[in-house]
Amino acid sequence: MPSSISVQCIFQRLRFLGIFGLSITFALSPAFSEMNIVQGPAPAIVGDAPTDVPPLAKDLSPEFKRRDVKKALRKVADWQLDRARPNFNKDWTYAALYAGFMAVPASVAGSRYQDAMLEMGKSFSWQLGPRIAHADDQAIGQTYIQLYLEHHDPAMLAPTRHGFDTVMGLPDDPSKPLWWWCDALFMAPPVLAELSKATGDRHYLTFLDREWSITSDKLYDPVQHLFYRDASFLDKHEQNGKNIFWSRGNGWVMAGLVRVMDSMPKNDPLRPKYVRQFQQMAATVAPLQSHDGLWRPGLLDPDAYPLPENSGSAFITYALAYGVRENLIDRKRYLPVVHKAWAGLLSHIYEDGRLGCIQPIGAAPGDFTATSSYVYGVGAFLLAGSEIYKLSD
Repeated sequence: MPSSISVQCIFQRLRFLGIFGLSITFALSPAFSEMNIVQGPAPAIVGDAPTDVPPLAKDLSPEFKRRDVKKALRKVADWQLDRARPNFNKDWTYAALYAGFMAVPASVAGSRYQDAMLEMGKSFSWQLGPRIAHADDQAIGQTYIQLYLEHHDPAMLAPTRHGFDTVMGLPDDPSKPLWWWCDALFMAPPVLAELSKATGDRHYLTFLDREWSITSDKLYDPVQHLFYRDASFLDKHEQNGKNIFWSRGNGWVMAGLVRVMDSMPKNDPLRPKYVRQFQQMAATVAPLQSHDGLWRPGLLDPDAYPLPENSGSAFITYALAYGVRENLIDRKRYLPVVHKAWAGLLSHIYEDGRLGCIQPIGAAPGDFTATSSYVYGVGAFLLAGSEIYKLSD
């Protein structure tokens, strides 16, 4: 096992033991950047992994019936909203959760979650995070623009537009890709696609496409049709000798693809490129689904990981469900995969609404426990459930 992965596993084990009660910045390698992002007194701000939890829920059904999907969505979303609201912030972890809240249909919970998002946006004066060119600090813009498209308040849009206009004016540095890690393809590109939709300015799509191509050329394996997390993983391998393709990293990309496609005009000449990459990735990840309907942290070495990983699994489920609903992938082939995945996700919901088996912040496959729950994974679940609700009877 590569040394950077081993160090990460040690970090996660210590975190579960409660040793890290202070804010710690890791700068061991680029692969640890995800751990740099969240600054706070304790990991519990983003999530936790307690030993004392209620039993698993027994009142949820995996049937694709709207009443059943609604019940699961409400159970998880209400639990997470109550816990997360005091800690709302502008980083990527919460941006993924906000995207999930925004996706929940009004017929599921009325305006409860969107009202919370309005409150959040106002509290931050619709500002992005502090690092103007860093995708992780731009991801919250997805929620701001979606609220703008509904309420048409220019104040909701202006800071995000100004931030991206500034980034687009910066000189290129070929040695330093703007989006050098695959997670970034969920964080920034959907904001650019939404900006183009909100403003009618196609320059945002042109910039998106150029930067996506740079990242894809560096990190997308054209044979295996999966993304490496970043360039440091190009020559790293699982215990079985296969390449390390992180399920959450590839889930980030697939979710980013569908969110870009959803905001991009269907007749845009750039769109077929994204459809093709999405179809390639879907064809790769579907056969990697485990017997329980979910995906392990390392996609190509499932036997090395005893637990499924629900943030990656939920992002993949979201993307596949969207693909089926939009007729981008074959319904007969992929709908059973989505059914099985949804049943698997529901099997990790506790009586109180906690969604477990979510890997903590990291940059590669790592250790976690069955009770481990983090806000970005819940956001992925809400995205998946909202798509499945639309597919339901």
